[in-house]
Amino acid sequence: MPAPARQRCHTVLAGLVTLATAAVVSLAAPAPATAADSWTETGSDRADPLTESQGLTSVEIPANSPNHYTGIGTVPIGVSSRGWNHVGDPDASYEGYYVEPYQQDSGTSKMFRVQSPGGTWSEYVHTLGPGEALNNSWVAISPDGQWMLSGEWGTMTRLLVFPTPGENRSTSPQANLPQSATVHLDHAVRDVQGCDFSGPATLLCSSDDPDGSLFGMTKPLLQIDLSAAPGGSADVSGHVTALRQLPLRSSCSGTFEAEGIDYDRRTGVLRVIVISPGFCVLTDSKTYKFSRG
Repeated sequence: MPAPARQRCHTVLAGLVTLATAAVVSLAAPAPATAADSWTETGSDRADPLTESQGLTSVEIPANSPNHYTGIGTVPIGVSSRGWNHVGDPDASYEGYYVEPYQQDSGTSKMFRVQSPGGTWSEYVHTLGPGEALNNSWVAISPDGQWMLSGEWGTMTRLLVFPTPGENRSTSPQANLPQSATVHLDHAVRDVQGCDFSGPATLLCSSDDPDGSLFGMTKPLLQIDLSAAPGGSADVSGHVTALRQLPLRSSCSGTFEAEGIDYDRRTGVLRVIVISPGFCVLTDSKTYKFSRG
């Protein structure tokens, strides 16, 4: 996902990825109330490059719903024809609202496409605030369903908080979706491709960081412990910890791309998409599975 506006759709880059240590890296900041978790790889599934290459989420309502994925091939023609040609990592609330983040190549807004528990689709548009990046990489809905976090591409020290479109009754498809608050991070993050709540005030995030200078590793799995659960207009702080490097395995050498993330509270399974380099984007891109501990 290249800065500033357009996320890359599996651009093949030359060179070898530098493999760094997978040990937990704790940042120089006061220890959070909740200790950082450790996550052990338990398996993987092939990720289809057209329909499973951008994001994923588990869906609890309706019951027995399959996991939802996003990719180049999941963007409806009626949406892309209006300029919303890139979809990011989605999320679903525990009450059954499903949200997909969209962006366009240029402009002054981003869009969130929402499916209600009854199956009806609607669109909520957010006008960019001063200094806000155009890209719309991911959304993460708070466990209470009322608030939605989103991030910006590049090196950032904040996350954005919105009322959850559709579920929060203050929102309307006919009105601008406003930013309600900000999460101020105690350490910079780079190229975050997805986040998901694993508790009321804890996020797990996948970073596509190609540089490695922020945490001593490229493509890290991050944990962000919030000072409080998001709510209303009150800003909160976030303590960032790098937990491990995401798996970077392929028959091809080159640059991998870390994509969306999902935590399923029913099973405790964490899943992260990693897209393979070169031709292997078609053959061995994976959704990796992890368990805590």
